[in-house]
Amino acid sequence: MALDLRPFGVATAGFCAFVNLYSPQALLPELANDFHVGAGEISSLMTAGTGAIALTAPFTGVLADSVGRKRLITAAMFLIVIPTIIMTFATTVPEMVFWRFVQGLLVPPIFTVAVAYIGDEWPASDVARVAGLYMVGSSVGGFSGRFIPGILTDVIGWRAAFDVVGLITLAAAIVVALTLKRERNFVPSGGFFASIGHMGRHIRDPRLIATFAIGFGVLFNFVDTFTYIGFHLAAPPYAFSATLIGGLFFTYLASSIAVPWVGRGIALFGRRRFVLGIIALWIVGALLMLAPPVTVILAGLTLCAICGMMSQTVATGYVTMTAKEGRSSAVGLYASLYYVGGSAGAFFGGIAWTLAGWPGCVASIAAMLAVIAVIVTAAWD
Repeated sequence: MALDLRPFGVATAGFCAFVNLYSPQALLPELANDFHVGAGEISSLMTAGTGAIALTAPFTGVLADSVGRKRLITAAMFLIVIPTIIMTFATTVPEMVFWRFVQGLLVPPIFTVAVAYIGDEWPASDVARVAGLYMVGSSVGGFSGRFIPGILTDVIGWRAAFDVVGLITLAAAIVVALTLKRERNFVPSGGFFASIGHMGRHIRDPRLIATFAIGFGVLFNFVDTFTYIGFHLAAPPYAFSATLIGGLFFTYLASSIAVPWVGRGIALFGRRRFVLGIIALWIVGALLMLAPPVTVILAGLTLCAICGMMSQTVATGYVTMTAKEGRSSAVGLYASLYYVGGSAGAFFGGIAWTLAGWPGCVASIAAMLAVIAVIVTAAWD
């Protein structure tokens, strides 16, 4: 029997999407100094990327439901190399923001369609397992997008660091083109209007609406946490360099160990109880990040990364299981709200940082977790 490389292909697609999305995050303090702007203004690089995803993700789902999966995934992976490279020539923050927006437009055809591909091509009993592998690839991509540019910036500068991200993306696109098979179980939705009809049904499903809201909260907290922890540790008394800030994202890798166990956790405790337990641990992690010792901050950051990625895995799997038709459009709607949450996390995190520093950011994270807990309790079985 031939080795099935499709799980590796979807994991690589997740890697590609997130290595690009998060590539500026560890460099924000360095970029703020280079362009002589404040934390709020330079954080618009994150808002531009997530905002573009929020705008286009549902329509990407409509397109994918009409034309198929692999073709759209691979085309977007090759195309995203272009804005990634062009961004290295930017001389102002608005220029970088523009190319980050273009970059963000090309992310949904990669990750939303990859998640829909999983829902189409594997039986329901395997969806959580394969989605977990996809999330491992995504978490490694999120880590690499933060760590690799961070360490390279101290060695060869941030512009060359982004060039390296472009080359990594090109290699990932080639891997996906070779390993991801054409879809076998995908049934075209019947065109644009049929897909729009699916979207209308999705937004009338209370379970999906609740899951979309949970996605909003998950990325709100991720962006709030991982954007402003860099500014917190770059300031005295810590004075972290770009390399050390990039190294913070080793905590992200811990989620790669935990995520494959999500399916077993759901089976043992049930989806709602499992996620509520995760949220409780997430609040503990957020509070730990208020402590002065770096070791305690890292422990809290690690716990937050694990809990966030596990919550995302459960929610993503629930979308693909709940939407029986038009899965790409369902995942696209989820992604749209998810990335609106990311933009909101960068924006409101900036306000919290300006008003109350890092404790203000932690307070906003804890408040969002309380909201997620209420939604899970009320809407999930």
